[in-house]
Amino acid sequence: MKNKSKTIFVCQQCGHTSAKWLGKCPGCESWSSFQEEIQSVKDLRKKSSNLSIKSTPLLDGKIEQYQREKSNFEEFDRTIGGGMVPGSAILIGGDPGIGKSTLMLQLMNGINENKISLYVSGEESHSQILMRANRIGATNKGIHFSNETNVENLLNLFSNLKPEIIIIDSIQTLYSSEIDSIPGNISQLRMCANELLRYTKENGTTLFLIGHVTKDGSIAGPKVLEHMVDTVLYFEGDNQYDYRILRSVKNRFGPVNEIGLFRMSEIGLETVANPSELFLENADHQNSGNAVTALLEGNRTILIQVQALVTKTQFGNPQRTATGIDHRRMNLLLAVLEKRCGKPFAFYDVFLKAAGGLRIDEPAADLGICMALISSFEDKPLPAGTVYIGEVGLNGEIRNVNRLGERIKECLNLGYKNIFAPSVPIKIKDVNIKVVKNIQELQ
Repeated sequence: MKNKSKTIFVCQQCGHTSAKWLGKCPGCESWSSFQEEIQSVKDLRKKSSNLSIKSTPLLDGKIEQYQREKSNFEEFDRTIGGGMVPGSAILIGGDPGIGKSTLMLQLMNGINENKISLYVSGEESHSQILMRANRIGATNKGIHFSNETNVENLLNLFSNLKPEIIIIDSIQTLYSSEIDSIPGNISQLRMCANELLRYTKENGTTLFLIGHVTKDGSIAGPKVLEHMVDTVLYFEGDNQYDYRILRSVKNRFGPVNEIGLFRMSEIGLETVANPSELFLENADHQNSGNAVTALLEGNRTILIQVQALVTKTQFGNPQRTATGIDHRRMNLLLAVLEKRCGKPFAFYDVFLKAAGGLRIDEPAADLGICMALISSFEDKPLPAGTVYIGEVGLNGEIRNVNRLGERIKECLNLGYKNIFAPSVPIKIKDVNIKVVKNIQELQ
């Protein structure tokens, strides 16, 4: 069978291919993302062999029960659904220096020493990894290390060592000798990831792939890698804060949008058992513009403080600044307050922030945001020990939110006994739930 080669152009953002170079990718609409690659094409004109292919009735099969492997991180196990599934591939992305390598090394250190694990790094030397291991107090003798970046050589190493857990740091540094292109492009990512996944499924090994992120925060080559693996995790954080959030955005063996919370310290990452206490640690209840709301992150309820600052504008166009809150959502709520409550925000600068650096994406925080804005506008502090939960509609109505009962229970656990909500889902002693149907009732 003859092999032919041809030149193609591949988008490095989404993997779209073209016979000629394009300035703008028609798939993801990114500019100057096409790179020239040489593709080997096999002559498939010969007839395929007559193989007997059989199918199996779907309902006659048996559901395989997965025996999950627990780690030393309860927050990590929570994020991936209760533990690591043998034969699964997990992709972890995050900004440089956020702590991905530290997280993986601490994960390996907590595994039973009788189980062999392999850490493959194409970015750091043995000495650099050893320094990090000493910093976190690693003692596991079952951890092995390799600097190899050729995927064919790595497969031979896997066959000889037979590790139960493999960590690749990072997938963008690997390359295959069968592809004539530099490491990190779409073709190399697809080839290397496919070979690693095939070995993982055949041998029941747990595979972790650490991936770089692009300037917009997504994993490099997202359409290629995220569709191939079983689980996709994002490791998020802010340089101004010491906590880190591990978020599940895809999981074939567990829930999505689940989060795990960690705190970065001098000896590595430490788990945070109660996130609400962390985000409300320095909550201000004495000044105006502060309101507390309850969010749902996966299966967990988190209480967070929303801060607003409303001042008379000094220019013709008022400023609108939001940190941790969608800017369009803020403008929508300002329009509702101005139209339905008569607050002239058009003549005021508005600054809005989610305290602690957490990003608020849930509509259930609308009522808390509105109350923070009204409090700052009127320069009157809100009552201490009060939580505001509810979605605000365009007519000013307060709409119900899902799992309101769980949010109220978390408020009670943290000592918040005055709750404004659109309904009363449960009856709890010593809790004052005030039903609000319209934003005008809270003026």
